[in-house]
Amino acid sequence: MSTPVAVVTGANRGIGRAIAVASAGAGYAVLASAREAASLAGTVAEAASSDGVVVPAAGDVTDEASMAALAATAQDLGPVNVVVANAGIAGPTAPLHEITLEQWRDTIATDLDGVFLTFRAFVPGLIVRRSGSLTAISSMTGKRPLHGRTPYAAAKMGVIGLVRTLALELGPHGLRVNAVCPGSVAGPRMDHVVARQAGARGVPEEQVRAEVTGGAPLGRMVTAGEVASACVYLASAGAITGEDLNVTAGAVMY
Repeated sequence: MSTPVAVVTGANRGIGRAIAVASAGAGYAVLASAREAASLAGTVAEAASSDGVVVPAAGDVTDEASMAALAATAQDLGPVNVVVANAGIAGPTAPLHEITLEQWRDTIATDLDGVFLTFRAFVPGLIVRRSGSLTAISSMTGKRPLHGRTPYAAAKMGVIGLVRTLALELGPHGLRVNAVCPGSVAGPRMDHVVARQAGARGVPEEQVRAEVTGGAPLGRMVTAGEVASACVYLASAGAITGEDLNVTAGAVMY
């Protein structure tokens, strides 16, 4: 019996790296992609330390040809079972009227179009096999507002709509489609967001950080590993589709 194959985009750091490593630990052969394949060296090494298999590949989720090439590369590992569309950017933090069209389009292109292009590249093969799981990384910001983050919020809410509709379309083919909505994930990216939020609002970073953790019943941020565990769970949760699963320490419960 062949080893199941999982594809994870944006796997060079943060949540994506954690998803790739966790998937390898769960027994998948993982094709991990990032714009620069060399940036995946840490992901490959971390998985290998636990005897996991991660194969690095260049992949730009904003480029149609690049995603088609990634799908072709994945077939060299075997039939794809799982696709996790994780790649994304934070986008600007500023009032809407100060955000440029270029910044808006860049955020939408990566965070929403990138999910569309990733899934579109792999769906035909999954339909033929009549089996598979697709998971997109949305955000709790796709469910509730966040000051100064209109492009990001619009993109992440769009991901939820994409997932629900695609789940309806692909269910008859035996495929499942879900989203994971992380809350504030501890790490360098969140540190950057806190700093930008503080600057945009003219308040101390400590205040923003307290607001972030204070809104969660567990009183803390979540870890990349916790988000990864949710993705691994959804990959094999046979009766779950069309869901947007919160991993927010309770900050969002809907």
